[in-house]
Amino acid sequence: MTERSKAMANRMRALIRRAKPNCHICGKPINYELTWPDPMCFVVDHLVPLAKGGADNVANARAAHATCNSTKRARDYAPIIRRSGFLE
Repeated sequence: MTERSKAMANRMRALIRRAKPNCHICGKPINYELTWPDPMCFVVDHLVPLAKGGADNVANARAAHATCNSTKRARDYAPIIRRSGFLE
């Protein structure tokens, strides 16, 4: 990661963290006090995965639990979304 992209990633994280949204994957609240490597800590998930050509910008970034993001991986949708019924 270049210095510029690290700075952009840090700005994205800070912007999302200030709003304190729920996890966009499971819909449950995120404890923003938790830190890595806690599986329920806050991470940024890309709606369209970077591996599939998604942009590394705020418009493509959402808050997620580390474990939900890990489950989703580089897929467009995580199996947990379907189980939780959050999007229905």
